[in-house]
Amino acid sequence: MLETLRKNRRARLTQGFLAGLVFGVLLEKGGVGNYDVILGQLLLTDYTVLKIMLSAVVTGMLGVHAMKSLGWVSLHPKPGSFGTSIVGGLIFGVAFAVGGFCPGTAAAAVGSGHLDALFGGLAGMIVGSALFAAAYPELKKSILDTGHFGRVRLPELLKVNDWVVVLPVAIAIVGLLWWLETAGL
Repeated sequence: MLETLRKNRRARLTQGFLAGLVFGVLLEKGGVGNYDVILGQLLLTDYTVLKIMLSAVVTGMLGVHAMKSLGWVSLHPKPGSFGTSIVGGLIFGVAFAVGGFCPGTAAAAVGSGHLDALFGGLAGMIVGSALFAAAYPELKKSILDTGHFGRVRLPELLKVNDWVVVLPVAIAIVGLLWWLETAGL
């Protein structure tokens, strides 16, 4: 089934569109398209965004590794470096703090009719992408490849089965989510 899907471009695009639509609706229903919720997260007074993202991380991590264990998918991580992580984190963090949206929450807010997200979020992503593309050649030479660590994943680094890392991390995240809920955060 997955091989058939992989060969059918229209089916992949349709599946991606539908998954994105569902994701956006769920983000909006969760309240993360609301600027005040985003601001509350940045001020550490509202943990809605953190709870939704951690829930998505656990669900995705368990789902992807279950499919990998069944032989349905294989993982192909992109190579990384400390330089790319630092530059990417700074760009994301500054844009998030200034605009009040990340790409997912901006799309959810645009979908629900928030004009600030359309002009600040979506336009910011387009302008930011263009600026990064223009600066990329210089960034590539100077910082992006600094501290290159390749395509390594934590289970490979530790030389253990994926589940030895995945299950404790999932349990820790679920524990954190439980604590956030019971603490009323």
